[in-house]
Amino acid sequence: MRLLAILLPLVLTVHATAASLPRLKVSENHRFLVTTDGRPFFWLGDTAWELFHRLNREDAERYLRNRADKGFNLVQAVTLAEFEGLTAPNAYGHLPLKNNDPLQPDEDYFKHVDWIVAKANAFGIHVGFLPTWGDKWNKKWGAGPEIFTPQNAETYGEWIGRRYKDAGIVWILGGDRPVETDAHKEILRAMARGLRRGDSGAHLITFHPTGGQGSSVPFHNENWLDFNMRQNGHSAEFTGRYDKTREDYDRTPVKPVLDGEPIYEGHPVSFNAKNFGHSIAADVRRPFYWDVFSGACGHTYGHHSVWAMHTPARKPVNAPLMPWTEAIDEPGAFQVGIGKRLIESRPFLTRVPDDSLLVPTEYPTLVPGAGTRRFVATRDSGGSYAMVYAPVGRAFKVRMDKITGAKVKAWWFNPRDGKAKLIGEFPNAGEREFLSPDKGEQIDWVLVLDDAAKKFPPPGTVKR
Repeated sequence: MRLLAILLPLVLTVHATAASLPRLKVSENHRFLVTTDGRPFFWLGDTAWELFHRLNREDAERYLRNRADKGFNLVQAVTLAEFEGLTAPNAYGHLPLKNNDPLQPDEDYFKHVDWIVAKANAFGIHVGFLPTWGDKWNKKWGAGPEIFTPQNAETYGEWIGRRYKDAGIVWILGGDRPVETDAHKEILRAMARGLRRGDSGAHLITFHPTGGQGSSVPFHNENWLDFNMRQNGHSAEFTGRYDKTREDYDRTPVKPVLDGEPIYEGHPVSFNAKNFGHSIAADVRRPFYWDVFSGACGHTYGHHSVWAMHTPARKPVNAPLMPWTEAIDEPGAFQVGIGKRLIESRPFLTRVPDDSLLVPTEYPTLVPGAGTRRFVATRDSGGSYAMVYAPVGRAFKVRMDKITGAKVKAWWFNPRDGKAKLIGEFPNAGEREFLSPDKGEQIDWVLVLDDAAKKFPPPGTVKR
């Protein structure tokens, strides 16, 4: 009771903006996210970890408008940020806590957070809201200090949950730190309990893990974890990273899964720029399709200069290539929005991963392939359509009987510009070979196969 009394005056003076966005929930089949009235919600997120901490209101509005224009419907941001989040003030000179005490939040700092959350919601963007970065409860690396215990984590969670009860958000616990001890688990469980009590269960909760890991390992069976989040991380290869999305999809009890941090655009590949260079748009497109076609309910994009809101005046972290104001218009940010439109142009809540669409060759390393050349496939469970992601111009065969109807209409969809090319209509029988328009090149395409009788619009065409 004493802890609640410390925070009660702040709770009573805070009134978050009225919700301008529909609330989200897990779909009836436990595979996807939907609005409370049942409309599909394809999570297209952006990692904006330092949004609250480093940007002023003018720059925050510029960033959010840019993301809304590109089709993003969620941004992931941290309240108690990673780099000097407790010791370096925000753009207006305010620290988040007094005396580094989670029970003494600074009202001026949180008014700025309020403003950004409200502005995001006004642009149609939910906030993937991290109450804290992980080095505040487990200083494995990063600036720290560790400030949370199970007791104050629960109280802080209740306070922040109540403050943003009416906002358009999704709670993300964790923050890229390993869960190594029972004490770590109990801090996170306590914060989840506090959030649930504070917002009366209004918002979904997930967990952001370390690189190459997923929330499923420490928390899959916990009731507070509504869906699994992976950090497949900053590798460009399918095997050992992006194939893990399917592993989480196949877990029981069934929960939605998505990749909350794949390789960033402009990032040192595998943190080793000397050997592998920096990633490009193609490196972020492949994980989008690998993850989504493997069963993910959405996807998060990131740019290495944007997550930290890097400017020339700031100390660089892992060699960012440009300021965030330029990076927000890099090609990958446009192209994940194109991918979102492709998924939304066909029945959404019945989509399943199905690599058995692909006929393996004598050498399976050729098709379905390996490394950066891995093909993946998805389809409607009722057979009305199927899609194959072809990362390279290589001939491959498809089992046509996975699709219903006497005739199949085939399209090539360009994931770089969103244009669809009609291939033709074919009898729905046996196996059929396809070869994407750029034979022998590392240029990706998506094959879309429709039951012709359904009369779907061209891939990527979404009726609003």
